[in-house]
Amino acid sequence: MTETIQNIADAIRRHESFLVTSHEGPDGDAVGSALGLASFLRKIGKDVCVHLRDPVPELYAFLPGSDTVQAHIPDRDFDVAFVLDIGEFRRAGEELCSFKCIGTFVNLDHHLSCEPFGVHNLIDPAAAATGVLVHRVASAFGYRFDGETALCLYVAIITDTGSFRYSNANREAFAIAGEMIECGVNAWDVAEQLYENQPRRRLELLARCLPTLEVIKEGQAASVTVTLDMYAHSGGDAELTDGFVNYPRSIRGVEVAIFFRQLDERRYKVGFRSKGKVNVAAFAAGLGGGGHHNAAGCTVDGTLDEVKSKVYALVESAF
Repeated sequence: MTETIQNIADAIRRHESFLVTSHEGPDGDAVGSALGLASFLRKIGKDVCVHLRDPVPELYAFLPGSDTVQAHIPDRDFDVAFVLDIGEFRRAGEELCSFKCIGTFVNLDHHLSCEPFGVHNLIDPAAAATGVLVHRVASAFGYRFDGETALCLYVAIITDTGSFRYSNANREAFAIAGEMIECGVNAWDVAEQLYENQPRRRLELLARCLPTLEVIKEGQAASVTVTLDMYAHSGGDAELTDGFVNYPRSIRGVEVAIFFRQLDERRYKVGFRSKGKVNVAAFAAGLGGGGHHNAAGCTVDGTLDEVKSKVYALVESAF
């Protein structure tokens, strides 16, 4: 792994133009690690374009560089493309998958089942966040972290560890967070932006979601659901559902939480969260998805009842 990190640092030294991208429906780690990497590259004089197929969520708009993210890849050549936190290459979107003007792909990821599609693949499931991997690469390069880069990486880590509440919050994660604070990050300002600044329509959507709570398998698993009708009545959207799955997970005795989010009439996004005893990546893989031991997801076709039946059968078999 040390050799891979050094090879990536050397590639950065040799090349000038970089594309940075991440997965569909970007979360805090995807946005923070992409913007943090872009900040580092720009500060050392590189030409950088950040592309995300879906917009930066409003929650992360305070991060420096968020306004530079491009919805489409410019029609030009890039020496290197960094693909972050992707799991599967297809999750970057059709535009990147069909883009031909890239010399070298670099894959930074901490998913258990990540595809090694890059020329350089830095894949470490023990890393708390992809932002941790960006920190490793920048440190190997000899980069002296500034406030803007530090803020992006701090947000990547704090969001993917659930504010250091999840089991992936290891010593390295705490150490990097402490270092980023020494670089000028104000922990309270970040907490206020992430947790004390939500739009009213998010709570209105949550108020419609919580009554859908279902507890199964003698209290060991629980789910909540958001439908298209709920969006229509609350004025909310999928972006505002981030964190909803944590409500069923917070119930005493629940080991696995499930979040059903309707995509269209006969399609649902299913998110899984575990408190640690159950590997939910196996559930997602059984339904064509993937993820981490404690956080995974997939897309399932059918009516809500049909989708729940498939998912519940899989979950119940694990117990």
